[in-house]
Amino acid sequence: MLQLAGAGAAALMALSACSSSSGSSDATSDKTSGRSNSASPKLSGDITVFAAASLKESFTTLGKQFEKQHPGTKVSFNFGGSDTLAASITGGAPADVFAAASPKTMAIVTDKKDAAGIPATFVRNQLEIATLPGNPDKLASLKDLTKSGLKVVLCDKTVPCGAAAQKALDAAKLKLTPVSYEQDVKAALNKVELKEADAAVVYKTDVKSAGGKVEGVEFPESAKAINDYPIVLLKNAPNAQTAKAFIALVQSAEGQKVLSEAGFLKP
Repeated sequence: MLQLAGAGAAALMALSACSSSSGSSDATSDKTSGRSNSASPKLSGDITVFAAASLKESFTTLGKQFEKQHPGTKVSFNFGGSDTLAASITGGAPADVFAAASPKTMAIVTDKKDAAGIPATFVRNQLEIATLPGNPDKLASLKDLTKSGLKVVLCDKTVPCGAAAQKALDAAKLKLTPVSYEQDVKAALNKVELKEADAAVVYKTDVKSAGGKVEGVEFPESAKAINDYPIVLLKNAPNAQTAKAFIALVQSAEGQKVLSEAGFLKP
């Protein structure tokens, strides 16, 4: 009888141990499963980013970094005047992300309900006069651009850099008649690089990206015409998941470092 009782107790203890072990194993399995389910899914596919012309160099760098960090993805860009890009988006052009050079041009997209969420300012930019290397016309101020015979180029007033230039001119109470109005800031800068113009009002980032092809001249009125740059995911983004990850890179410390090195101001 004692032997049978002992054997029964041993069996119950073994059964209890098995049950405990099984429960622990199931719990561990659940935890592991939970970690696996919460892991970020792998990004893939192409995205198209519409971005202001002044972002060309920095965004191209960030695009390459993104593709390296996420094999199987590809970032394509459409750079140009923010107003033209906004009109293309509202007209149905397929795109995932829009990065504008001003809140006003971003509003063209948001007013048409073509944005997913609220645009976020990720950098700011300030104007500068771009002139020929060595500054042969001895330009030292915004007023100097009104000199007789000087060929000056501005961005069109509908483009953020043109609107900012006009704001700076108004602040200085100056009137300026340029030899041409250009559709984006790179086109304005190009006129000086090709020596088709003596000077252009562009962004500091564009002067910096041009290297020795132009020389920059700062002017105090530019502080009253600093542009905020907003970025947003588009409502009909073909690849929203990957697009969100690109926006996150732009806003990250890594992305901000690239933009800062290009001459952009912090948001």
